[in-house]
Amino acid sequence: MSFFYPPVLMERRLPIIDLEKDGAGGCGVSVEMSPLEKRKSMRKRLPDWFKTSLPTGVAQARFNGTKGNVVEHGLNTVCEEARCPNIHDCWGRGTATFMIAGEVCTRGCRFCAVGTVRTPPDLDPEEPGELADAVKRMGLSYAVITVVNRDDLPDGGASHYKDCIQRVSETNPGVGLELLCSDLDGNLDSLEMLLEGLPLKVFAHNVECVPRLDSIVRDPRASFEQSLAILRYAKEIRPDLMTKTSLMVGLGETDEEISEAMEMVREAGVDMITLGQYLQPSIRHLPIDRFPEPERFADWDGTARELGFRAVASGPLVRSSYRAGLLWEEAMGGEPVVTRDSTGSAVSHIFSAELW
Repeated sequence: MSFFYPPVLMERRLPIIDLEKDGAGGCGVSVEMSPLEKRKSMRKRLPDWFKTSLPTGVAQARFNGTKGNVVEHGLNTVCEEARCPNIHDCWGRGTATFMIAGEVCTRGCRFCAVGTVRTPPDLDPEEPGELADAVKRMGLSYAVITVVNRDDLPDGGASHYKDCIQRVSETNPGVGLELLCSDLDGNLDSLEMLLEGLPLKVFAHNVECVPRLDSIVRDPRASFEQSLAILRYAKEIRPDLMTKTSLMVGLGETDEEISEAMEMVREAGVDMITLGQYLQPSIRHLPIDRFPEPERFADWDGTARELGFRAVASGPLVRSSYRAGLLWEEAMGGEPVVTRDSTGSAVSHIFSAELW
């Protein structure tokens, strides 16, 4: 199927971090380190708190059933391909994430493991049906559909995204659907066409990092400002939808900048937010700047709730689609996801006892 990406096989043309040869040996003898060796030396070890618990009981049984369907039918998901640490939790609740519109992206963000090409293959007209079948075979109750950037297409891929989601909805009535969309190159007309009548519960688009780091972290065609414009307009034309975004931490930002970015996101009308630790996909990607401790993520959780976000997930192991269905339920007035059968991925001060 064409809507999943196998990282090992994809073409990679990502921008790399240029590092000059330097170093010194003993007795004043100069020792040169190659750029590859220096990038390797800069990689940080994961802290002790990078761990999560496995599901038990009904959740474990559901995970096993979902996993069995995936193996039996040869299906692929972002959850497996990206080796998400929360796969047991999400699959145990009937939630999974899929990528559509190809296996490579037209952009070269320095944090992302997806391969980059200037002109990707044509869209697969069979993809909407294949995606709908995969969701049905996995027996999902909630599906997140994420996309690659398709700047090569006049509408940024919007019409194809719409076809995929509509087919999934028609084949799987009752399944909750969330779109984690690209910025469509800032094309608001394409966004309006995409969202008109689209059977979604959540429209998500990630700002990724604080504004100051845009030029370092993201492709030049992306920006915090443009991402906010997409999120703001989505809420204007579809006020019935929950809107959602995600911030990565550990790219060189300050704690103050994280708080300021959350304020800007909330002012744009965004309902839901997730915050998680950036992890370097390979030595060719941006190095990790820091590993904030879980208590700091709990502080950000509190800040987000004070700002008025209707649903929050913050923690080192949180990813943008973490507990997506439960996060929507929280936004609709349900119990906070961080308090529901906690696995330790998300943390918060609303607990009476520490999670870490």
